[in-house]
Amino acid sequence: MRSKPNILVTGTPGTGKTSTSEALAEATHLRHINIGDLVKDKKLHDGWDDQLQCYIINEDLVCDELEDIMEEGGNIVDYHGCDFFPERWFDRVVVLQTENSILYDRLSKRGYTGAKLTNNIECEIFQELLEEAKESYREEIVVAMKSDTVDDMNRNVTVITEWVSSWGSAT
Repeated sequence: MRSKPNILVTGTPGTGKTSTSEALAEATHLRHINIGDLVKDKKLHDGWDDQLQCYIINEDLVCDELEDIMEEGGNIVDYHGCDFFPERWFDRVVVLQTENSILYDRLSKRGYTGAKLTNNIECEIFQELLEEAKESYREEIVVAMKSDTVDDMNRNVTVITEWVSSWGSAT
């Protein structure tokens, strides 16, 4: 039995996963694990995708790398996908959602163009990550949260921090 919960923060790129996860880690003293950085730093990928301008993640290597620390608990995992992580790892799955025009502006500022921009906007429009989370985890641990503004992010961090504080007494 873990003494601290594990949280997955997921959502389309540009929804504020990393900013939210960093603020949440500071508020809760849980460990923030950015999967994109982990993949790059530990070379847990199968090369580079020129079209989408990103690494091709090796899901098995990522899971092997994280297994022990996830069993310990006390982690905030930040990634735009969620269906390959073992269900047993997470006590809460937070899906951040952003209004499409705001998301378009955020991604454009990051330099997203063409297929990469279109694919991510369509992913948000069709709520693909929320559906993926609901299909991959028990529905009662999946929470969708609006993430359009800094106020939204601060409110989300407060709500999740309160959940973390009550987690030990609720389990």
